[in-house]
Amino acid sequence: MNLALLFETSLTVRSEDFMEVLDNATSLLSKENGQVANFTVVDRLVKLNPVGKALVIGDLHGDLESLKTILEGSKITDEMKRSEDSFVIFLGDYGDRGLRSAEVYYVILRLKLAFPKQVILLRGNHEGPKDLMAYPHDLPTQFQKRFLNDWAAVYEKTRSLFEVLYTALYVEERYLMVHGGISPKIGSLEDLAKANKNQGLLEDLLWSDPGEAIQDVAYSSRGAGQVFGKKVTEKVLKNLNVKIVIRGHEVCEKGFRINHGGKVLTLFSTKGEPYFNEYGAYLTLQLSQKIDNAKQLIPCICRF
Repeated sequence: MNLALLFETSLTVRSEDFMEVLDNATSLLSKENGQVANFTVVDRLVKLNPVGKALVIGDLHGDLESLKTILEGSKITDEMKRSEDSFVIFLGDYGDRGLRSAEVYYVILRLKLAFPKQVILLRGNHEGPKDLMAYPHDLPTQFQKRFLNDWAAVYEKTRSLFEVLYTALYVEERYLMVHGGISPKIGSLEDLAKANKNQGLLEDLLWSDPGEAIQDVAYSSRGAGQVFGKKVTEKVLKNLNVKIVIRGHEVCEKGFRINHGGKVLTLFSTKGEPYFNEYGAYLTLQLSQKIDNAKQLIPCICRF
């Protein structure tokens, strides 16, 4: 895959071509079920085998330049060509806020279509259900400017894509990856798999944040989800037999943050406007390696 050409094409792609990519990616995701190469799909949960290498990317929010920096700097497309055990995991929030939402969606969906068994797309709160959308939701306005008379059709197809994105990724004895946070409602992997049918749990997965001042849960100023404390994290990790939660959702001035004594790692992969954080960051994981504390992953975090 020629990344330079892909990013260039994203700037000029026509509405009909964009919709074709949306249709193809939505169809592909909706058909992923059971064993898919090195991962297993159970409803909207991905179980990834602890083999190979994964690049983990947090919130992008229409920041095409940061996405380009990450993909070029990591050389992940070359690695995926060389090895079927190389993966890219996106933690959600692809659009809104930044000015290149359509272009970011186009690039990540073309990646998914080029490497269908190696690219995993999680759902963020900016890809939420219609009754649980982030505000302001800039995508319709951006699409009106970008696709003119075709914008409504493009937007509806994008919303169809939202419904087939994954809510969580699980690596046994190692990691749970979600966009937002966890919930005391999580007792098993089945709960995660069926979270799209449980609005309260889905809301927590897409919207919640870790807090240091509490042990259990508390009201979130976001108006959706909860703030969850260390006690909740420890309980959920034990229930699922994993060590660390890896998530996005929150601005990090340095690109990442560690909470709950090393049990929660937050990645934020856009930088600058409109958040004005100094760094963005992404993570490179050796999936076979067992890690007990997120602080051990600091050497694997790349900041830009």
